[in-house]
Amino acid sequence: MTMPDISFQRSRPDVYGDAHPKALLRAIQEDGDYLIQLANQHIVSGDQFDQQTMKQLFRLAAKIESNPKRFHTPLRNKILISAFYEPSTRTRLSFESAWHRLGGDIMSITDRSTTGIAKGEGLADVAEMFNNYGDCVVLRDNCNYSLYEMMDSLRIPIINAGNGTDEHPTQALADLYAIFKWRSDLLSNSVSNKIRVGVIGVPNKMRTVRSFLKCLSVFAHVVDEVVVVHDESSEQELFAEGQREELEQRGLVISTSHQLNAVLPTLDVVYINAISWEGDSFHTYGGQFHLTAASPLKPDAIILHPLARGEELSTDLDHTPHNWYFSQARGAVFIRMALLTCMVERTEHVIDVV
Repeated sequence: MTMPDISFQRSRPDVYGDAHPKALLRAIQEDGDYLIQLANQHIVSGDQFDQQTMKQLFRLAAKIESNPKRFHTPLRNKILISAFYEPSTRTRLSFESAWHRLGGDIMSITDRSTTGIAKGEGLADVAEMFNNYGDCVVLRDNCNYSLYEMMDSLRIPIINAGNGTDEHPTQALADLYAIFKWRSDLLSNSVSNKIRVGVIGVPNKMRTVRSFLKCLSVFAHVVDEVVVVHDESSEQELFAEGQREELEQRGLVISTSHQLNAVLPTLDVVYINAISWEGDSFHTYGGQFHLTAASPLKPDAIILHPLARGEELSTDLDHTPHNWYFSQARGAVFIRMALLTCMVERTEHVIDVV
C-alpha cells in the first residue's frame, strides 16, 4: 500500500494565485489622510468609496499582508460585536480573524433565536445596547433593511457584512484587492492594456455582484468592458431599475450574453457567483453555467468567486493558474484588518509602519 506524503515540507502552496502584495505596495504612495477620514464611519455600500480611499486601503492591506507580525496590537482593548443573523463561514471568520490578529477582543452572535430579537425586541433597542458593549459592529442579516434600522441608534461604527440581496461592500474591496495584486499596473494613471471582465450572475439579486460592480466602476478607466453572463430566465430581473444606467454613467461599458463559452476566450477576469440570499433561504441562478479546467479560458485569465461555491465552479480548477478565488479569500482578512483599524480610530498605529 502506498502511503500519502504527510511531511511538513510540502511543496504545495497554501494559496493558489500569486498572492504576494509587494508589487501593489510599491504602486501606491501612502497618504494617511484618506484613511483617517474613515474613523467612526458606518460602512454600508460600495458607493461610499472613492478611488483614492480604496487605493489607500489596498496599500495598507498589502503592508499588513507583507509583514503581519508588525501589526498585532493596533486594536488592543477594543471590542468587536460580531452579529451574524444569517449563516456565514468565510465572512464571519474573516472579520473575527482580522480583529483577533490586530489584538482585539470579540463578542459573537451567530443565532438570532438566542437574542432579545426572538422575544420581539426592536433592532433600534439592540443597537442602543451595542453602544455600551463594543467599539464596532459587524452585521449580517437576511433582511435588506435591518442595517438601516440599527444605524440611527448607533454611536459606534457598523459594517454591512451582507444585507439580504442588497450589498456586501467589504467583499467588493477584497475582490478588487485581488485584481490589483494580480495586475498592479492597473493602478497607474494611464493604462494601455485594459481588462475585460466577465460577471456570471444576476446584479439585481446578488449582493456580492452589486457591490463588486459599484466598486469596479470607480476604476472604470482600467476596464475595457464588463460582460454579464446570465440565463434567459433572468432577463427581466437582471438589473434593478436604474442600476445599469448608473454604472454606465460612471464609465463602465456593459454588455450581456447567454453564451458563456462564447465569451470566455475574451475575458481576463471571470467573476462567478450562483447563490442569492432571499428571505430566509437562497436561490440558485444560472444552473447551466459551469467553469471547469476544460472551459475555454484565456491562458492568463483569473477566476474570482466570493465563495461558498457549488457546481458552478469545479474543484479541478483549484490547482491551475486560473485559481485566484483562494487568494481572494485570503486577502479579505487583510483588507478587513485595514478597514477596521481605521474605523476605530487606530490609524496612527499603522501609518508609516514599515
